[in-house]
Amino acid sequence: MAFTYFFRDLQTLQMIIDHMLPSIRGRTHINVWSAGCAMGQEPYTIALLLKEHMGAMIFRNVRILASDIDHSDLFGDIIRKGSYPYVELKRIPDEFFTKNFTPDPDKDGNFIIAEDVRNRVTFKRHDLLTCNPPGNNFSLISCKNVLLHFTEEQRIKVIKMFHDTLVDGGFFLTEQTQKMPSELADLFEQVVPNARVFRKLPANSRSG
Repeated sequence: MAFTYFFRDLQTLQMIIDHMLPSIRGRTHINVWSAGCAMGQEPYTIALLLKEHMGAMIFRNVRILASDIDHSDLFGDIIRKGSYPYVELKRIPDEFFTKNFTPDPDKDGNFIIAEDVRNRVTFKRHDLLTCNPPGNNFSLISCKNVLLHFTEEQRIKVIKMFHDTLVDGGFFLTEQTQKMPSELADLFEQVVPNARVFRKLPANSRSG
């Protein structure tokens, strides 16, 4: 389970969306994978940012796969309902909160994410170490606070899996403490020097 919260690392997420938007605007299917999604804070943050920057029509083309090994067997229900205590939402900027959250009539103090945002996010229980991806053709894969729990060999296998499921030019985002293994250096380029944001290189641009 990854530790996270709504609008965590907003500057990096905003940066990656700014880089990604020009390449996805004409697509009818825009796939995003949030690997190690915990209770859905990160995939819903990505969804809210995409909705804000894409407009309603293009946003309907977005499919965000939220996955986690989920030992508690609770994440799926939480993500599907999209209901969270206000204390977990107070970091969300007002302009996002007022447009996208309403009080949960079934639970005092909780707020529910707007239906158009919930409809973009699907949860799937998944163990990254199987290296059997739950989807493909992703424009963005985010995996934060998960890889640090793996051995170097496991990290290489999982990142290779991410690479194989990204579209050419797709983006991979990981935690700031993680360096790209040297064995995989020719598969990605780092987009900016101050964040672990990588772009998948097309095969004909790689060395060797």
